[in-house]
Amino acid sequence: MELNKTLLFFFSALGAFNGLILGLYFLWFAKPKHIATKFLGVLLLMMSIRIGKSVVFYFKPDLAFIYLQLGLSACFFIGPFLYFYIKSVVDVKSRITKTWKYHILILLPVIIIVGYIYPFETNIDLWRPYIIYGIYTQWFFYIVASGWILRHTIKTVVQKPRKSNSFQIWVLSVFGGNLIIWSAYYFTSFTFYLVGALTFSFLFYLLSLLLFLNRKKNGVFFMQPQKYADKKIETSQAKNLFEKLDILMKENELYKNANLKSSDVAKRLKISVHQLSQLLNDNAEKSFPIFINEYRIEKAQQMLASNRHLTLETIGYECGFNSKSTFYSSFKKIIGTTPAKYKEQLQGRNL
Repeated sequence: MELNKTLLFFFSALGAFNGLILGLYFLWFAKPKHIATKFLGVLLLMMSIRIGKSVVFYFKPDLAFIYLQLGLSACFFIGPFLYFYIKSVVDVKSRITKTWKYHILILLPVIIIVGYIYPFETNIDLWRPYIIYGIYTQWFFYIVASGWILRHTIKTVVQKPRKSNSFQIWVLSVFGGNLIIWSAYYFTSFTFYLVGALTFSFLFYLLSLLLFLNRKKNGVFFMQPQKYADKKIETSQAKNLFEKLDILMKENELYKNANLKSSDVAKRLKISVHQLSQLLNDNAEKSFPIFINEYRIEKAQQMLASNRHLTLETIGYECGFNSKSTFYSSFKKIIGTTPAKYKEQLQGRNL
């Protein structure tokens, strides 16, 4: 083998080989153990098998069809495991950690049955281009689905790059790398067949460097941190606290205090500020200001319906808002319209 070909083979195969090693590491040894690391491990294994097949086939065109079919079968699972990984790390409460099995129970029999009934060796015209095209189309479908999950992350990184964190950079790198490799295989001819393999090798070491530099910050798979994950408030306790909160707000009308702080409410509930924040963020999925403003807006709606002689500004101050603009913006955010239009609607109903 000539020197140029030797170097080409080396760099093409290097990523695939190390991808297999890292995939096995994520699958069996990575800590902390989480289903997401296993998804990433399988993703790397499937990608490495697909890349490895390409490298060997390029330098050995007479490669047995069984290996070609194996590589393409592995390719069939790259997209799904990309989706499983992205979904499990971006939405930590997602049911994908349980429902992924149903995806595989559908996909696995499909590729096994098709491969058994129509083996590549005796059905070349069927595999090229139809089955291969179907495999790449399915892969692209899962890339698009993964991109949809990441739409807010992409928007944040594009519009506010300085505020992006290691997790966002990592997960977008995994997604972007997948898209680039898919494009390299889908749009290049056999002449440039190793583009996908070389791209994988380059991206593999780029992501490995990112992984190494940030390993202490986010753990081995850059899991999106879930607040209070280790100290959940029990459902019964949360219900009891919310009942007390409702009494404080409706009977004592604490929300009317424009300078109300979370520490004031926590003190009345006899819990810490941290526990109050956890209760609202984790159990109600609301921030303290939004929670308080909902009571203020509810009171404002009542006053708009029963006190027509009062100005909107007066109602806002009476309900606990310290400025007219804050009252207007909060009202529109919660109700969907401005106080003035809401008042007009009420008057129209009473005509």
